[in-house]
Amino acid sequence: MMPTQKERNPFPNSDSNKRYYTYDYYLRKTFGGKCAKIPLDVGFTCPNIDGRCGVGGCIYCSSRGSGDFAASSALSIRDQFAITASSLANKWKTDRCIPYFQAHTNTYAPLAVLREKFEEALALEGAVGMNIATRADCLEDDVVEYLAALAERTVLTVELGLQSAHDVTAERINRGHTFAQFVEGYDKLRRASDRIGIGIHLIFGLPGEDDGMMLDSVRAVARLHPDQVKLHLLHVLRSSRLAQIYERGEYLPLERERYISLVVRALEMLPADIVIARLTGDGMGEDLLAPEWSRKKVSVINDIDKMLYARDSYQGKHYVKGG
Repeated sequence: MMPTQKERNPFPNSDSNKRYYTYDYYLRKTFGGKCAKIPLDVGFTCPNIDGRCGVGGCIYCSSRGSGDFAASSALSIRDQFAITASSLANKWKTDRCIPYFQAHTNTYAPLAVLREKFEEALALEGAVGMNIATRADCLEDDVVEYLAALAERTVLTVELGLQSAHDVTAERINRGHTFAQFVEGYDKLRRASDRIGIGIHLIFGLPGEDDGMMLDSVRAVARLHPDQVKLHLLHVLRSSRLAQIYERGEYLPLERERYISLVVRALEMLPADIVIARLTGDGMGEDLLAPEWSRKKVSVINDIDKMLYARDSYQGKHYVKGG
């Protein structure tokens, strides 16, 4: 009998046919089973919206600052949690949850406000950890000190949006900080506590970037060696400034096969012990203008698996430490 793909899988951080360190595998190793990740929107803003370093936000963000899948920010954390947990109950079938502060910049507020929100979320029934999405330039000393203390009490992951390591791209997308500023914030978190898990977000398909630039950003992230990485496809959403650029014919989204190839090459370059928390992003169905192929997310992920298998490859195969 021919061995199965699972049996022939050379990648160590897997118990399936997946040739990369999946978030599902991480959850099962860390918490003993699946967890429902509950997105929350507590009404924060961003420094590139309110004028501290810019206005209008990143060109690809919707009006809800990537918090489109959370319940209304007008509701309490407990009510948001109850609504979203109920809607996900059939999908996840678990009592374990991870409150996820997702919308906008979730350390961009006074410490007293952050403490109130985070403590309320941590007290939710079934909460086994917490994820906080933020920017590396919004990590004040007192906030980082509190996050270090919080990491002693729960499994804490701080997700930092980088998107690209190229300053020219950061300026083009109105990111509002440089790569050097990102690294400064990243290092600040690393020094504060080795118990804070750090995730980094990258986006493929940003305006003006070719394959070499995108993979250079992957190399930069590999050198930083975070605990998790999220790889996103750039979506064109109706309420974003990118939508105006797209409708003028000034932006062309990535084609499906090119994106799949980029993800496979990125996985090969990332260290094998980094959790791959996402391989492609989600766009709200009614707001998505392009690319249409991204609606079939499962199919895209399956074809990433197929390409890794066809190449006899896996995460970290071409990782060069310090390279």
